[in-house]
Amino acid sequence: MSTPEITTTERTALDRILLDALDPLASAMRARATGYSADRMWAADPSEVALAVLGTWKVVDQEVERLTATAARTAASYGAGYDRLGAAWGLTRQGARRKWPDAVDGPAAAPRDGSVLELFGGTAELFADVTSGGWRWSARGADGAHSGELDTPLLARKEEAAAHAGAFLKEHSTQADRTPAAPAAG
Repeated sequence: MSTPEITTTERTALDRILLDALDPLASAMRARATGYSADRMWAADPSEVALAVLGTWKVVDQEVERLTATAARTAASYGAGYDRLGAAWGLTRQGARRKWPDAVDGPAAAPRDGSVLELFGGTAELFADVTSGGWRWSARGADGAHSGELDTPLLARKEEAAAHAGAFLKEHSTQADRTPAAPAAG
């Protein structure tokens, strides 16, 4: 896969769309920073307006980086390795590994399968969210409390989902589940 190219017409249309989307965000950010209303932003000193726009592009750039990392993790969850991620972004395999170090699990993009935890008398299941590249969990505690997959936060790593699920199971255990077993008489 090669790096996508866009035509001059597509670039012009994209510029217009991005600038139209940026304008309200830049106005709102400048209004918060200065205390002036958003409708007065463009009447300010031109250099201040340009700096507000530049600061807003930084925010947009950070969001694009976040969404790019999510797309890389999603591609990896479907089996793409660093060689293919790099090709899509115009990087070498090593460049892709540096850009998205946690995108690919292991030497080849292994499918992100779930797991089942049995702790404190309850059970939790971990689920990979392939659209975001994150993890969710659902659990039923020993006391009968239930937390569904969509009730739980999206987490970056499987280990985080396991920790949250474990904390839920501990919180919803019964007293007998929390008490350590007595040593066997011998």
